[in-house]
Amino acid sequence: MTSTEAILLLRLAGPLQSWGGTSDHNRRETRPQPTKSGVLGLLAAAAGRHRGEPISDLVGLRMGIRVDQPGSLLRDYHTASDYRGRPLLSSQVNAQARQKGTSPAKHTHVTQRFYLQDAVFVAALQGPVELVDGLESAVRNPAFPLALGRRSCPPSHPLVLGVRQGTQGSDLEQALRSVQWQAAEHERRAAVGPHIRLAATIEDPAGDDTATDVPLAFDFRAGGRLVTRHVRHTWLTIDTGQKARTPRDQVDGEHDPFELLG
Repeated sequence: MTSTEAILLLRLAGPLQSWGGTSDHNRRETRPQPTKSGVLGLLAAAAGRHRGEPISDLVGLRMGIRVDQPGSLLRDYHTASDYRGRPLLSSQVNAQARQKGTSPAKHTHVTQRFYLQDAVFVAALQGPVELVDGLESAVRNPAFPLALGRRSCPPSHPLVLGVRQGTQGSDLEQALRSVQWQAAEHERRAAVGPHIRLAATIEDPAGDDTATDVPLAFDFRAGGRLVTRHVRHTWLTIDTGQKARTPRDQVDGEHDPFELLG
């Protein structure tokens, strides 16, 4: 790393997020953290890049994710059928380019989509200063609508948290430590003590784990696919803005069975 690199910090928060992996067809799952392919897709959309355009410069960005609020899992369950009672069509077509019927005949189609509800993440993208500055400007004034993994998941807050340059732009982990806790207000009010430990995943060539979420291209019909990167998992201690609680700080009438133990 050199001083010619910078780090773009993003807040990824919304009612719903969905960061798909290798699942497809009728069951689309979400990973518990934003994927590199999903975040790079957001940046490409902001920059106005079309699906078939090169993304090698974006792929070269190193990424770190901090989990400020993990959220909860939502399953969206659907069934579909033909209102006339006819069998459903399949995805295959005949020589006349007409869809074939399902075989054996299928009258009900089931799909399941999974989402993260009320999750909040901090993403850090590290790369050349010129590229990072351009991406920051693009995210502030996006060419295409931005989404948190899927088109149906728009962000609920401004995305950009700032850019770290110079010596501050040389360490992903330190950049993630420098950002104030981004959880929802009710989560911050419920915090006990002045510090909280947040899970983080940082892209690291020496990392002891892998993630298969690096896109070679976004046009998968033209040969695009996902490849593997090395990551490491850690915990980051962040200030909560709350003071340490003592028995005297407790609400009147609240019972603490351990108070007399000192």
